[in-house]
Amino acid sequence: MTATHTTKRAVIAKRVDSGTADTTEIRDLARAAGYDVVGEVTQTRTEDPAYHLGEGKVTRLSNAVAREGAAVVIFDNQLGPYQTYNIGNELPERVRVIDRFRLILEIFGQRARTRKAQLQVELAELRYELPRAEAKASLAKRDERPGFMGLGEYDESREEDIKKQISNIRDELESIEETERHRREQRRESGFDLVALAGYTNAGKSTLLRRLADDLDVDENDDLHPDLDTTAESEDRLFTTLGTTTRRAEVGKREVLVTDTVGFIQDLPHWLVESFKSTLGSVYHADLVLLVVDVSESVEEIREKLVTSHDTLYERNEAPIVTVLNKTDMVDDEEVRRKRDALSSLAPNPVAVSAEQGLNIDDLAERIDHELPDYERERLVLPMTDDTMSLVSWIHDHASVETVDYGDQVVIEFEARPAIIEQSRAKAGDLVGASA
Repeated sequence: MTATHTTKRAVIAKRVDSGTADTTEIRDLARAAGYDVVGEVTQTRTEDPAYHLGEGKVTRLSNAVAREGAAVVIFDNQLGPYQTYNIGNELPERVRVIDRFRLILEIFGQRARTRKAQLQVELAELRYELPRAEAKASLAKRDERPGFMGLGEYDESREEDIKKQISNIRDELESIEETERHRREQRRESGFDLVALAGYTNAGKSTLLRRLADDLDVDENDDLHPDLDTTAESEDRLFTTLGTTTRRAEVGKREVLVTDTVGFIQDLPHWLVESFKSTLGSVYHADLVLLVVDVSESVEEIREKLVTSHDTLYERNEAPIVTVLNKTDMVDDEEVRRKRDALSSLAPNPVAVSAEQGLNIDDLAERIDHELPDYERERLVLPMTDDTMSLVSWIHDHASVETVDYGDQVVIEFEARPAIIEQSRAKAGDLVGASA
């Protein structure tokens, strides 16, 4: 067995207060991070303040690690710094102890490709590490054994370094967000409606984006990371989307920009959600949000995810939200109807689709057109000049033109977003003034 392979061997551990511990998700997360899960230890009991698990169960965990030759223990729980240290003391030497959130950060680190995503991962890692650095300082003062087991090595100046780095990253993220806000406004002024895809990881947002899109537009951070692969991935893998991918789509008469964003994850601590909030800027500032859920999951799972999603979205979001029940190809029509009825209080009038098979996408497009802000109608009478021809061309590019009559004057009737109507009136006023 090679050393590289050994370092990827992991034993899963999970504690629940009651019932039976389900390790399906943590196994998926571990595999997404590249680990080979070779064993698991679970326990149903109240949390032990010192070890999280009971001491006897920690002994069983240590034996499983030694037996399987594992180098990592992954807890599907949040561990405190001292619990991590205590568990590490009971395991074979050089065995790492990581909890659910450290694992998620590893995955994020592997997937972050834009400068913004990389900064957000770094910020979350620093926020995770800060209380552990404080714990290591406390242990050092008590002259505990070197190595700090699951906590890693101790550096006396690390605490202050972390705080300084957090401040610097916040400043850079704020600068990126300002650039993105400016870009969103430019897109609106160009006549685009902004639609954001939100929902839990693996709900099928990236696949839906590909179905809706006509062509690739630009990633939110393309100028910061020019070698970025701007295609939206569509594969059964957790957290494939960390940055934002934006594509152009035609919905009825409208030109729409649809943005795929980072997926929500269950049971995330505040510090981790906070680190990735700027990624949700595309959701918070959209004209419409499509909340995508996997209809093949149980009603209980979907309900829990909808509640958490609404809590996240309603905090800062002002746009209407349409729930999309995706993956209808995996269930029959009766099950879709049953789940639609059961979830009606959280998802009134949802749209059921299969992004994978392209089923009901036209109905979704109609709903998007209906929910977006109404277009305004305008009729302009313009002098017959070369500059007028340029304005007519501009209106064709930014609005839905109904008629154009050319005679002694040019009369053009069209529908557009209010911002485009205002711009067209201003441009028309300049033309009329210049020809007077």
